[in-house]
Amino acid sequence: MFHIVKSYLNFLWHSKNEHGVHSPFVFSLVTKCFYDKKEYAEYALLKNYRNTLLQNKNTIEVTDFGAGSRVFKSNTRAINQIAKNAGISKKRAELLFRITNYFKPENILEIGTSLGLATSALSLGNPKAKIITLEGCQNTSAIAQKQFENLTLKAEFIVAEFSTYLKPFDFRLSTFDLIYFDGNHSKQATLDYFELLLPTITNETVWIFDDIHWSKDMEEAWKTIKNHPKVTVTIDTFQWGLVFFRKEQPKEHFVIRI
Repeated sequence: MFHIVKSYLNFLWHSKNEHGVHSPFVFSLVTKCFYDKKEYAEYALLKNYRNTLLQNKNTIEVTDFGAGSRVFKSNTRAINQIAKNAGISKKRAELLFRITNYFKPENILEIGTSLGLATSALSLGNPKAKIITLEGCQNTSAIAQKQFENLTLKAEFIVAEFSTYLKPFDFRLSTFDLIYFDGNHSKQATLDYFELLLPTITNETVWIFDDIHWSKDMEEAWKTIKNHPKVTVTIDTFQWGLVFFRKEQPKEHFVIRI
């Protein structure tokens, strides 16, 4: 907890709003997407998705391949408590919707479905997108799939340990316009996924890393990612790190309050 507080104070000290941004690309993203105050009709659907989970008091056995939980002491967890404590927040779900709606990615990969709260934001952000979402836990993925069926949302759900699924594929034959990394908050796993998926990037690709300040190790992973030669622009929003590979952009790193 001390680490998070210290990191957040440091973030506040260095962060800026749109007035401190001189890149036209980033300025447009911040003003037209991050700070967009429009009340989209899809927000009601996101709220409905969340409320359905918050009302579900059934328990499931969770398989956790990642860095573990700071909230749950047992792998037997109530669905409503997972949604409340481990799922993407209402504010972040709406932001993820806006980012997806802004960039209109056609091919999306999500690493870490959980109960599908973020997945629903991706799906609603661009209903025409092809979404692949990976989850290591069969039981949480099953809940998400049921939710999607009930709300007629679309995504391809795959249950597998992430590295087991990713390593056999030749990603040079595929591209992803957006990847949302929210499956394993450890330095080595994050960097492994980063390297494995680099062949899928295009000039327009955006990657979103969750919990970049979750631990000292995750901050080290974020620093390594920022310094990678293929990365040109990064945006630190404290909760998320956004990564761009736009060759026409000078290498710049932004710290933005949202």
